[in-house]
Amino acid sequence: MTLESDVSDLWEQYEAGLSAAETTADDVAVLDDFLAALEAGDVRAAEKAGDDVTTWEANEWVKRGILLNFGLRETEPREYGGVTYYDVLPLRETADLAERGTRNTPDGTVLRRGAYLGSDCIVMSPAFLNMGAYVGDGTLVDSCDTVGSCAQIGADVKLGANTLIGGVLEPIEDAPVVIEEGVSLGAGCRVTSGFRVGENSIVGENTLLTPRIPVYDLVEEEVVYGHLPAERRAFTRMVESSVGDHDLFSGGAYKPAVVATDVEAETLEATRREGALRE
Repeated sequence: MTLESDVSDLWEQYEAGLSAAETTADDVAVLDDFLAALEAGDVRAAEKAGDDVTTWEANEWVKRGILLNFGLRETEPREYGGVTYYDVLPLRETADLAERGTRNTPDGTVLRRGAYLGSDCIVMSPAFLNMGAYVGDGTLVDSCDTVGSCAQIGADVKLGANTLIGGVLEPIEDAPVVIEEGVSLGAGCRVTSGFRVGENSIVGENTLLTPRIPVYDLVEEEVVYGHLPAERRAFTRMVESSVGDHDLFSGGAYKPAVVATDVEAETLEATRREGALRE
């Protein structure tokens, strides 16, 4: 039996009506092994689809395993920072992080079980990483950042302060938010609903990236939805909206859009220089 088959069997029982009160020690062992595999980076909620570097596919069985950990565990009182809270899981153990040169500052940093952190990462407080999140090597998660359930963050990424990376847990076939390698997100950015940011892109502060907002790619001269192509410098602008024709909007109306241009060489170089702060 493999972990995938064990999770799949448990999922069938769950759909047939298995409850948290009815789980056996063997069932809990499967749930624990699954969380350990997530934290070790052995399994991921989504991966690139074969040789196609632009397409990501959800690992449905992994998302089922995460849902099982919510559905087949009892809520219990737990302690964190001298405060009692109630959840189905304790927080993630962090002893393995030191072995990989990863550091997380105290005072509000919350790493939920099932979150993966690569080598040489930095997580500043207060920050929150949810179950199933994957954070690649050398990535900075800055203060007040949230990395949602199943979000996939590549290597050498910078998440600016107060950045929200949304989670996508259901439906299980939907790919989560993906931030590919070398991306820099400015402070206050929001990336939601399975949006994918292409590698080595730089996104300006307070930019909202979601499939419902168009990306005007001035490099390829096309409008795209749901992803920002690689090697782009992106920022928010307002474009004319059709609701401006309504009598209530006599002065016109506008809607948000994202404008994407070439990444300037000096901007990339400035991003690389930030590596000196880690040495």
